Amino acid sequence: MLLQAIDIAKHFGREEILRSASLELPQGEMLSILGRSGSGKTTLLKILAGLESADSGRVFLEGRDISGQPPHRRNIVYLYQEPLLFPHLNAFENVAFGLRLRRLPEGEIFQKVNRLLESLGLPEHAAKMPHQLSGGQRQRVAFGRALAVQPKVLLLDEPFGALDTETRASMQQLLKQIAGSFHITGLFVTHDLKEAILMGSRIGLMQEGRLKVYEDKQAFIADAATGVRQEIDFWSGL
Repeated sequence: MLLQAIDIAKHFGREEILRSASLELPQGEMLSILGRSGSGKTTLLKILAGLESADSGRVFLEGRDISGQPPHRRNIVYLYQEPLLFPHLNAFENVAFGLRLRRLPEGEIFQKVNRLLESLGLPEHAAKMPHQLSGGQRQRVAFGRALAVQPKVLLLDEPFGALDTETRASMQQLLKQIAGSFHITGLFVTHDLKEAILMGSRIGLMQEGRLKVYEDKQAFIADAATGVRQEIDFWSGL
């Protein structure tokens, strides 16, 4: 198993945010985590990334306990809803940032970054600064920067939440294509039911700090707690 979280608990003051949340993520799988705002899903991602510490529970990557490791040593990348690009660097240099930190040869950086920009449909935008890019283009650059360092796990925290409906749909399709091409293992957090079903090969439901991961999409749809059947009945009745 590539990533495991076992009995993760977290409090902020008297508020219980996570209650013994556990999950297993095999290599190459995208797991959607569906939940309302405040349900604990973002806190779980931050604990997996090392950006927050758990009160109890353990995190394992490839069987190794990484619970006490800092974020930069986990080989896990966390992507926010906002792209958070470096405003003083163009698209090429934003994607190249992590590679330059690792002191890769210039020729290798050039090849890797251009391949990523091509895969993301951005080759003609390589020299543009972040303020010259659309919201969808900035999010693509953020994907490229994350993928360039070849993380073991990609954590996506409502990455398309700030985009308009049309751009969001195109980015969903692009991410699915990229996930297949680059064999991405990831967690995709969303509060949107349709997006959770579309993006995940399996789905987990987060409610009041408790996480239930379903064996497959059919089991998710069959559970009345997910709301899928109610939505299907609603649209069927129109």
